[in-house]
Amino acid sequence: MTPVYSTHLVTDAQEFAELAPSWGRLYQKCGAATPFQSHAWLHSWWLSYGRTGRLRLLVVRDDRELVAAAPLMLVRRPVPALVPLGGAISDYGDVLLDDEHGDPAVAALTEGLASAARTALIDFREVRPGGAVERVYDHWRGPRRRVHDSLCLELPAVPMSELVARLPSSKAQRVRAKLRKLTALGVERHVVRPDQVDGALRRLLELHQLQWQGRKVTSEHLQTRFCEHLVRSVGPMVRSGDAVVTEFRLDEDVVAVDLTLLSRRLAGGYLYGAHPRLRERKADVAVMLLDACAEHTGADGPRTLSLLRGDEPYKHHWRPEPVVNQRLLLARRRTAPLMSAVVCDVAARRRGKALLRKWRERGGDGP
Repeated sequence: MTPVYSTHLVTDAQEFAELAPSWGRLYQKCGAATPFQSHAWLHSWWLSYGRTGRLRLLVVRDDRELVAAAPLMLVRRPVPALVPLGGAISDYGDVLLDDEHGDPAVAALTEGLASAARTALIDFREVRPGGAVERVYDHWRGPRRRVHDSLCLELPAVPMSELVARLPSSKAQRVRAKLRKLTALGVERHVVRPDQVDGALRRLLELHQLQWQGRKVTSEHLQTRFCEHLVRSVGPMVRSGDAVVTEFRLDEDVVAVDLTLLSRRLAGGYLYGAHPRLRERKADVAVMLLDACAEHTGADGPRTLSLLRGDEPYKHHWRPEPVVNQRLLLARRRTAPLMSAVVCDVAARRRGKALLRKWRERGGDGP
């Protein structure tokens, strides 16, 4: 018997909260899902960052069970658009699709999105290659465009010894020496129990602020709303296996805390805080964190060790694979001009960044 799918647009935050059990089952059935599509992360984000009247959460059901969901919100600027929940603090945006359901479920979600968009553009930011929403993009009948978004750097999900073995011999020797240094210093790491996660995350943010003191830092990480979101979301994620919090101790003091997010496909170090005392003792924090993160991958674990967004020089020491997130734009005929405006803006920003880079290379930022 052919399944009959029904779509429903959720605009009420309480109804969003009540979806947690069925959302969790759908999340487990979507192989492309990242931790940023978990209910704990998205609902908590909405409580900290959402605006009344803007929630646009499209769900598709087969009888009573969720088979697809698109967690979106309405924004008015720079153009009217439906954008993924999670905002700038989430490294990946996507929809959820039950892998056991085929094209009819994708078609139902696609048609529901076209109806929900009305006069707004649909703008999926930071889609990881292979994301579930690519199936929606393939089914879309109206105007559509795909442009590049942020760069992510990824490593194979192998033990630390194998990551070191991938390096040139001279660099590999230095990394092994740094690992021995951590052992000699007596740095110990402990995975935090679920009932201790809240306190560990607050220590993480305190150490994060301390490590960046006097330097440029992502200001959002210092905001109360970010702290509330992190504490509220990560506890349930730790209990469900979607996150792990690790404390590092030196002389019985907590000198660093790391938050790693986990899904079936990837493990990613999301945020950490480290006391300057570690660097004063000549401890390599980046090596320490990667060693801990690599422990959560393996034969039955994630297939990718992601360094997440960002092109920082220290990440390239590990010879990662560059993976570019995609921005998928979906429009109806009457909203095609909005899509054209966004594409032009993206191109202009890219040209501007290229010109600025050339100017700096020529010494334009010198005295």
